Amino acid sequence: MKIAIFGVGAMGSVYAGLLADAGNEVWAVDPWQDHLEAIAARGLRVEGASGDRMVTGIHVARDPAELPVVELVIIATKASAVGEAARALAPCLGPETLILTIQNGLGAGERIGQFMDTRNVILGVADGFGASMTGPGHVHHNAMKLIRIGEMGGGLTPRLEALAALWQAAGFNVKAFADINQLIWEKFLCNVTLSAPCTVFDCTVGELMANEAAWAVALGCTREAHAIGMAKGIAFSFDDPVAYVTAFASAMPNARPSMLLDHIAGRRSEIDAINGIVPELGEDLGIATPYNQTLSAIVRVKEARFP
Repeated sequence: MKIAIFGVGAMGSVYAGLLADAGNEVWAVDPWQDHLEAIAARGLRVEGASGDRMVTGIHVARDPAELPVVELVIIATKASAVGEAARALAPCLGPETLILTIQNGLGAGERIGQFMDTRNVILGVADGFGASMTGPGHVHHNAMKLIRIGEMGGGLTPRLEALAALWQAAGFNVKAFADINQLIWEKFLCNVTLSAPCTVFDCTVGELMANEAAWAVALGCTREAHAIGMAKGIAFSFDDPVAYVTAFASAMPNARPSMLLDHIAGRRSEIDAINGIVPELGEDLGIATPYNQTLSAIVRVKEARFP
């Protein structure tokens, strides 16, 4: 299958390496010139839970206009860049090209919908990869637990099952779900609980949980997001959101959320799609969100000081 991957940072590089190694024609699209040059010259080294391999034959492009028409587009950018990617990918789209977008937070499908019809858009949620770039042309991942995919409008379709099979053939644990929005929201609760709180308090997940006052703030973020999800009719698989996020967080005490890692590196984060979107949704529904509003403001002030 011809596949274009927009955004070959850590997660996108894992996708590109394994899908290409399984025999697919993969095009990597990214502005990071050194990374693209390393892939073109030596190949892409993928190291970690999936083994240690050097994958050659991946095509690279900075300009989407260089791409052929493909059968699958994977948007693996940060949430803030989804709209830009959607605007840029028109040259490689055919009438039946599927677009799979895999991001943290909410709103990826809606951002794509600003630029095109979403009939062929599939939503994805990736859990438990722990991926990071070792350097240009070299990605490492600690695990590869699960990728969940689903139709924007819900339901299990033949094309969704075929897409899951494509990823499974490349070694990924991928499952198709009829209600992807439930799963996106359940991960969103975990993101909201850990992302801005760990970033503001500059701590690991375990340190956040060990500090009674900080953990109370984090759970305040959880409760606000859960109340909004309930008001929007999300069919959560649990009754107690605090117990759910506590169990999730307890399994990764040494982890630092990607938002905190962005700040350590001096990069702007995905705050607008995670804690930052909670006050927006709350305002529309008449639900107060003081915890998320305050932490989002602090994160944005910090980011305004970045070079």
